[in-house]
Amino acid sequence: MSSFPDTLSLNEAELAASALSLGRVRNSLNNALFGQEALIEMVLIGLLSRGHILLEGLPGLGKTELVKSLAKALQLDSKRVQFTPDLLPGDITGNPVLQEVGGQRSFVFQPGPLFANLVLADEINRASPKTQSALLEAMQERQVTVMGTAHALPDPFFVLATQNPIELKGTYPLPEAQLDRFLFKIEVKRNSVETLEKIVLNRKIGVEPVVPPVLDRKELIQLLDLAQRIYLPPVVANYIARLVDATHGREGLGIKYGASPRAALALAAAARACALLQSRPNASTEDVRLVAVPVLQHRIILDYNSRLDGASTPGVVSKLLAEIPVHDMERPKTLLDAKLH
Repeated sequence: MSSFPDTLSLNEAELAASALSLGRVRNSLNNALFGQEALIEMVLIGLLSRGHILLEGLPGLGKTELVKSLAKALQLDSKRVQFTPDLLPGDITGNPVLQEVGGQRSFVFQPGPLFANLVLADEINRASPKTQSALLEAMQERQVTVMGTAHALPDPFFVLATQNPIELKGTYPLPEAQLDRFLFKIEVKRNSVETLEKIVLNRKIGVEPVVPPVLDRKELIQLLDLAQRIYLPPVVANYIARLVDATHGREGLGIKYGASPRAALALAAAARACALLQSRPNASTEDVRLVAVPVLQHRIILDYNSRLDGASTPGVVSKLLAEIPVHDMERPKTLLDAKLH
């Protein structure tokens, strides 16, 4: 039984309006970042899912520019934090500051850069584990606790973090508990020759592209609500459950630890967002397959022998997608199921 009884109330007018709004955002970002259409699609899906995103790629591929352009297009309050080894937890959460008010001194909380709609955590793997852990509560609970007092973060709240895969010296790999808080891990690919030529002809070093605002916060909140109302059929939920379950104890794949139930929830949310981005009222198994790699690749730990043989988690997820049938042969198939996978 679905836990979203109002999902069928999504109508054609709402889908048409969302398509226009999302089309403006997509076009704005594509004009700011050349040759990264697939990356932009995934970031928009993550955004509509209310998820946090980890971007991994070599320097200079536009990771930071994408986040800044997203904030401008959506008119969101954004903050950028450059993570360094000497960054302290209080530097991002905020600290109580002693102030004198009416002749009396008291501690007043001064919010840190986490108090923004969109937080860019640049080179997150350069910060110490203590500072990295300060993000855990913020990303999961959307609040921070300082000296025993909880402070709510703005709504919406997104963390888009970047990390450099080749910068090993002075870095601290993110622990599994924190990786699990990211909805997506997206590998940013290098540009093609055609894209590089376009960049050279249309961009100047040190000059940021002009990104006009296309949505406001109220319109974004409406889109986020619509994404949650997309219908997730039982056949799709069953496919998600079997896919996540297959990451545990499946022979021949070299998986040491599989994905958590949070991964199943992430797949469901991302599938709904994917359907909305394509102006469909129902999520399908094809939506799940589209987002499976960015959702699962950072939630699976391979055993030593597999890593020694050069196996990768994206490759393992691709094998799972090839091996796990879309429809459970032991489950009665309905006419609706046949239409939605």
